[in-house]
Amino acid sequence: MTPAKSPLREQLDFADTDILLRDDVRRLGAMVGDMLAEQVSDAFLEHVEQVRRIAIARREQGEPIDALAARLADVPLDDAEALVRAFAAYFGATNLAERVHRIRRRRDYQRLADAPQPGGLQAVLRALREAGVGLAELQALLERMCIEPVFTAHPTEAIRRALLLKERTVVERLIADIDRGRTPIERVADDARIRQSLTTAWQTTEAPPHKPSVADEVEHIGFYLSSVLYRVLPVFYESFIDAIEAVYGERIVLPSLLRFGTWVGGDMDGNPNVGAGTMHDALAAQRKLALACYLSDLRALGDSLTQSRERTGFDAAIETRAAEHRALFPEGAVRSRPRLADMPYRQLLWAMRARLHATESGDAGAYPDAAAFIDDLELIDASLAAHRGEHAGRFALQRVLWRAKTFGFHMAALDLRQDSAAHDEALGALEGGIDWSESPLQARIDHLHALIQGASVASPDAQAAQSTLDVFRSVRELRATLGEHAFGPYIISMSRTAADALAVLALARIAGCVEHSVEKRDAVPLDVAPLFETVDDLDAAPAVMRALFADPIYRAHLAVRGNRQTVMLGYSDSAKDGGLLASRWALQRAQVELLELAREAGVSIVFFHGRGGSVSRGGGKTERAIIAAPRGSVDGRMRVTEQGEVIHRKYGIRALALRNLEQMTGAVLRASLRPRPPEPRESAWRALAAELATVSRTHYRALVHEHADFPAYFRAATPIDVIERLHIGSRPSRRRDGGIANLRAIPWVFAWSQNRSGLTGWYGLGTALRHGIDTNGLDAMTAMARDWPFFAALVDDVEMLMAKSDIAIFERYSRLAGDLHAAFFPGIAAEFERTREAILAIKQSDELLENDYRLRLSIRLRNPYVDPISLLQVDLLQRWRASDRADEDLLRALVATVNGISAGIQNTG
Repeated sequence: MTPAKSPLREQLDFADTDILLRDDVRRLGAMVGDMLAEQVSDAFLEHVEQVRRIAIARREQGEPIDALAARLADVPLDDAEALVRAFAAYFGATNLAERVHRIRRRRDYQRLADAPQPGGLQAVLRALREAGVGLAELQALLERMCIEPVFTAHPTEAIRRALLLKERTVVERLIADIDRGRTPIERVADDARIRQSLTTAWQTTEAPPHKPSVADEVEHIGFYLSSVLYRVLPVFYESFIDAIEAVYGERIVLPSLLRFGTWVGGDMDGNPNVGAGTMHDALAAQRKLALACYLSDLRALGDSLTQSRERTGFDAAIETRAAEHRALFPEGAVRSRPRLADMPYRQLLWAMRARLHATESGDAGAYPDAAAFIDDLELIDASLAAHRGEHAGRFALQRVLWRAKTFGFHMAALDLRQDSAAHDEALGALEGGIDWSESPLQARIDHLHALIQGASVASPDAQAAQSTLDVFRSVRELRATLGEHAFGPYIISMSRTAADALAVLALARIAGCVEHSVEKRDAVPLDVAPLFETVDDLDAAPAVMRALFADPIYRAHLAVRGNRQTVMLGYSDSAKDGGLLASRWALQRAQVELLELAREAGVSIVFFHGRGGSVSRGGGKTERAIIAAPRGSVDGRMRVTEQGEVIHRKYGIRALALRNLEQMTGAVLRASLRPRPPEPRESAWRALAAELATVSRTHYRALVHEHADFPAYFRAATPIDVIERLHIGSRPSRRRDGGIANLRAIPWVFAWSQNRSGLTGWYGLGTALRHGIDTNGLDAMTAMARDWPFFAALVDDVEMLMAKSDIAIFERYSRLAGDLHAAFFPGIAAEFERTREAILAIKQSDELLENDYRLRLSIRLRNPYVDPISLLQVDLLQRWRASDRADEDLLRALVATVNGISAGIQNTG
């Protein structure tokens, strides 16, 4: 059969430096074409080509969308689903080629000793040294530095683990030939493996047939923790140490800087499937994963550390420790191995493996905690250092040490999250069935003080409170076996008063979740983190925290926790509540005010950023967001959620995960050691930003929250009814019944990204920017967007979102709303154009993304494949709704379109 022509040809316009990317895209595209011809038919491939050509003509030559829509109208159902999957396969190949090209570019920088990659650790350290940062100042920051990505289960795309592994195979084969060094025979073998992965992926459904359980979500996150981050973590530390030596001329010992967290199994907010049981199961699964990783590492160390007693020296403690470990087991269970008698390191490693197996099974001889395991590793490390072992296995040993110090026996700290209303219900039940939330605030606080200090509740056996109390009982139990780092903060959603934080302490006390010691003074062993989500809640955050800092009972709790307070900031709900500009400004202002309040109170504040994947939910470049944060708000610590497709994009490939960790670390270093200097214009900019936020919020809320017909329009003009049926998450799409206000931010943003409008990220902004230009002048707005990182990041994020949007395609969705189309679409389209024109004027550009060639090209590559999927989705939605949403075959095809559009546009929810 004649090799199929790649549908990506004729369309590419790469810079000369990207010629290898072009080759990879063509190579994969040709394989996808061959696969489609083989798995479906030559005629089907030609059909795909015809649609593609029409889509390109529409984009490149300004052809009307009608021709493309007509070509896709009334396509037979089987063909429609196959078309969607075919287009998704093509831009899936493009995604992989682009990711590998990022690795190629990183390698190119690494070859240039005098030109480190921008944003990398060596480039950041050079800039800091030039700014006057000495090694002593750097080390002082490193001693208190902590960067903690926190993985949530919040999904915006469905990717089976089986498909992740197939992607990895393709990436590995592309990387093997990244510099075109493979022989022809090797390249043929590589192509065969890639074709196998592409073909078996085509024969695999994208999502499981059933809604995932919490256990499934734990396994999914475990893939990234164990298969990616566990592997790259030592490389991160080694690269950091090398970068410090290259810049400062000294090789130092780094403290632990990275931690990882997870919400999977602990996020109870609106999810009835999560509670004490899932906490146990999640941490047990993570513990099993960690122990399996260590067992594998110890086997490898045993192959490496084969030193014999007659050839080199050893610390006497090595053999003593091995004997002590064997003595922990029943007689004869773990014997000294005669053939290892002259290899003390291997004897100890053998005994350590036995202890890990016992730890896994819960048998006698188990390690009491991760600290004891780390102590054994450090014992070996000290002996190697003292006996010429620097180049005889110490490197491999230290890699395991970095992992053990980071992952412990828990792999990632489990955060707990619950809605404040659930605590109110539990307290009401414990106090005899009263309506706790309706009691006067001061009366609630006084009663909570009494409960925290040991007062009894009226109804200790109240059944309605037991699930809440069981959570705190589980914390007490699991901390005893997994250690203090097994749990992250306890996050209180919808925090609105000081009573919400005190309620957590009271419920923990009632459940007996306290530590008994002189130092801890019978303290609740959890950090309590209020989460401020809506714009109003963010505005009220300083008052709430002022009341807590003034509360003697809460201050006693804080004193035991090192006078460090975690505050979580909600990007998602604040944007859904008031629009993007109002949200971003409320978040910025809250951080400034809370920082000042904490300084006055003598408290160290840690901001936990609840960012989602899309711009509408706080997404965008983490590195730039850190630099744009208020001065002093980072101070060596960064805790941020990673969720949805962002996890796959950032952590799906080891080299890119490493790059992401380095960029985040570099940004924290810059923001902490040399934040941007004071800007005399900033006070005026803040006043203007507040004014623009008010204008934007008013315009946004008039449409989204105040127009009586908008909820109906939303449900008709978006595929929200399909999204609500997706099997991509264990929790419901709503916290409780009701309208848009009670819909979770993820499906809200997801729906508007699917119809290609991106409304949640820009609506209201155009009106605000036009107001700013009219009242302050274009020059003033341009200066603010150029010189104020906060505003520059906002404008750039919205520009990117608008470049991915397509109002002509959105109009097709809007027409699904019937008479409501005429009521809403013209105003939405006018605001889109107003926003686009204002951004171009402020940035003095002729087109969106004028100065971002790579992103512009990336979007251009995908549009001819995403556009047909969007139009197919419109047609299928119309048919499905006409069937009263009863046709399961139509629903399956619609699910394929949702997955396809998600993968194509990225930044979805």
